[in-house]
Amino acid sequence: MDEKLKRDIILEHYQNPYHRGLIDDDRYVRVNSRNASCVDNIDVMALIENGVIVDARFDGEACAICTSATSVMLKTLIGKTVEEAEVIIANFNNMINEQEYDGSKLAELNVYDTIYRQPNRKTCALLPFRAIKDIIDSKKN
Repeated sequence: MDEKLKRDIILEHYQNPYHRGLIDDDRYVRVNSRNASCVDNIDVMALIENGVIVDARFDGEACAICTSATSVMLKTLIGKTVEEAEVIIANFNNMINEQEYDGSKLAELNVYDTIYRQPNRKTCALLPFRAIKDIIDSKKN
């Protein structure tokens, strides 16, 4: 993917994030995720019904990478089964950590395929994925 297109997608999701804003609904599981080494501090909430991520939202203070990664993640995962989401999460983690991954599973999340070049930004990109994984795991238990 062209570097300019990647930047444009990241900037668009930073400036106009998808599903930003929390709601008051007890059916959702909410998790806070923060990066101790920077300003990133987000809350992610998701509604999982019958093994499907029906809805998810977020809010908080975060850098462009974290905010946009959260936005793209939610856009990608809503409507997916928990099993499909876990495959996407695993592939994204592998991509960020320079391990083997299947980019065909990541769709727009592929814009972060060079984040590994800035090691201090890896946590920014992974933060929302840790939160949604915690939500999925909490629904399994």
